[in-house]
Amino acid sequence: MPREPLFAGLVLDEFGNPAQTAFIGDEPCYVVNDAGFRRHIPSEQVDRQVLKQIADLMKGSEGIISEQTAKMLGQEDVFTKAAIEQQLKNIDKQFDQLMKTGIPEDARAYLGMMGFKVIINVHGEVLNVDQPGAASDDGE
Repeated sequence: MPREPLFAGLVLDEFGNPAQTAFIGDEPCYVVNDAGFRRHIPSEQVDRQVLKQIADLMKGSEGIISEQTAKMLGQEDVFTKAAIEQQLKNIDKQFDQLMKTGIPEDARAYLGMMGFKVIINVHGEVLNVDQPGAASDDGE
């Protein structure tokens, strides 16, 4: 179980209002205003939906991503590329670890400055994930 909501500060309701965070017992939640009623949505429910969307975007592009990552690291050998590609193919295990450790606050702040945001409804369903640098459906 995560220690805090993974995307705290980056989640908005469908009206553009920031979702607050709170705990029910030891369970972290996003809190959205539903016509005056504060709905507490377990953060893991929302966070896993977001991570799944990110993983779906990477599916089929592991080779390209690993090649570019190795290039950025300055280690373009075949073994580094293969290791990165294998990690990407097992991204679900990486996400499980991320759920346990969380995203550092400064990294979340950077994501927010870059325009990353998650839009949810009052039931905790992810309506949209705005990702900086990601191509949109309308070709932008």
